[in-house]
Amino acid sequence: MIFSRKRAAGRHARDERAVEALDTVEGVEETPARGPYDVSEAPDGVQRLDLGSLQIPAVPDVEVRVQADQQGVIQQVVLVHGRSALQVGVFAAPRSEGIWDEVREEIRQSLFADGAAAQEVTGEYGTELHARVRTDDGLTELRFVGVDGPRWMVRAVYQGEAAGNPAAAGPLAQCLDGLVVDRGAEAKPVREPLPLRLPREAGEQVGSADTDAASTAAGG
Repeated sequence: MIFSRKRAAGRHARDERAVEALDTVEGVEETPARGPYDVSEAPDGVQRLDLGSLQIPAVPDVEVRVQADQQGVIQQVVLVHGRSALQVGVFAAPRSEGIWDEVREEIRQSLFADGAAAQEVTGEYGTELHARVRTDDGLTELRFVGVDGPRWMVRAVYQGEAAGNPAAAGPLAQCLDGLVVDRGAEAKPVREPLPLRLPREAGEQVGSADTDAASTAAGG
């Protein structure tokens, strides 16, 4: 895992999974087949990196890159495997409904305003947004995935090979499937990012590192 100090600075088929979770055998609730999971329904026996509101499963050959400020508050989480990357974030949502549909439309409009082409595509989690944006390195493909949960939404953005070819996501898709969200009971404004913090030992490493240097710790 790489930690760096910050410089100056569709809704998918969640309803179906909810039904599965409510199906009971002799009064015992079943765990959904895959995540992202709410902390109340996450399977046991999985090693995860605890970042507070978000817990990331340990998947072989996936590097977790975390950018945090001086206080250890995480600004960005990016998972990297080979020539693909996955940026993940988690946000507060209403109790009554998901927000991915409207968030996705806002992303699409923002991309369009910047002259980027974007189209909606049906993926494993429902409606995704595929886009091509112009960067200093030329055209870059992005794939936006949203997952609505109970009072939270996970937004994931694939880059690199996994953006243009979902079949290439491999271990990164395993990470998304295994994410655990700990929303907490505190009331928060809709769409506010849920707080993410470095584990204590990692925060101590970052706190003692040079401002422009990155320190490396084992991902567990």
